[in-house]
Amino acid sequence: MIKSSSHFYKKIAITLIMVGFFTAFSFSQNNNFEQNDFWDNVQFGGGIGLNFGDGFFSGTLAPNAIYRFNPYVATGIGLNFTYSSQRDVFNSTVFGGSVLGLFNPIREIQLSTEFEQLHVSRNFDEQFATNLDDNYWYPAIFLGVGYTSRNVTVGIRYDILYDEDRSIYTDPWMPFVRFYF
Repeated sequence: MIKSSSHFYKKIAITLIMVGFFTAFSFSQNNNFEQNDFWDNVQFGGGIGLNFGDGFFSGTLAPNAIYRFNPYVATGIGLNFTYSSQRDVFNSTVFGGSVLGLFNPIREIQLSTEFEQLHVSRNFDEQFATNLDDNYWYPAIFLGVGYTSRNVTVGIRYDILYDEDRSIYTDPWMPFVRFYF
């Protein structure tokens, strides 16, 4: 499946406009920025994932940190490392990072944009054709919405650059849970 380059550039432009909006809004709303200590506005969080079954294992570590400009806007960075294997079939290593923008128009609702860049290394066992081995970088741009209660947000996000042949995710729609402390 080949997508037109103009469609790709439109998606990039929309994302950059949204990130610009979040950034501009955050600085315009924060009158006490100079008075706050940087570390008072930093929150840490992340995710840990384990999945295993008959000969299958997958583990993920995904720490991240955000800087809260004000009660409405935050931005942050994250890391991601995932290892997966199916006995006698394949093993896969995925690592990379992301940049995240969060906007809470009201306390309970969170809108998010996230750019994620992952390096994917897939290695198949000898019984499979060796041309299935693959090493590549995969970009994703997620737009999300969630419900926030205290330091936990539960929601769904959509990858606007989703490519079913290259993505490590099975679907462009993904539920998420975010924790920040």
